[in-house]
Amino acid sequence: MSSLKIVDANLENFAKVFESFKADAAKQRANLILFLADKDPSTNLSWCPDCVRAEPVIYKKLEASSADVALLRAYVGDRPTWRNPSHPWRIDPIFKLTGVPTLVRWGNEAIDARLEDHEAHIEAKINALVNGE
Repeated sequence: MSSLKIVDANLENFAKVFESFKADAAKQRANLILFLADKDPSTNLSWCPDCVRAEPVIYKKLEASSADVALLRAYVGDRPTWRNPSHPWRIDPIFKLTGVPTLVRWGNEAIDARLEDHEAHIEAKINALVNGE
């Protein structure tokens, strides 16, 4: 029986959560990081339309997967925080984010594969990412 383990992080606690995520990586068949926009407190919905479209599809595919999957949801902040060109994950030499949502497969201390904002909602691409194809 497969399992989906989800942990959440934000800019303030990402380093600590990411270290734990990496330490547990060998226990999972797939280790994914989903960078996404924060929810607007007034609506409880993401301020990012692409995130609203992709999130349910991603969760559906991960829950249906036969693999043990760890998912680290990394919230980029509110719209002004994300729009800042010097946002930490935009300039990070590993992540180099350009948009949200971005779904990455983490393996061997590096990004194995990624789906950018324009493709993160496509079921076949999510399956391929989870399965390491």
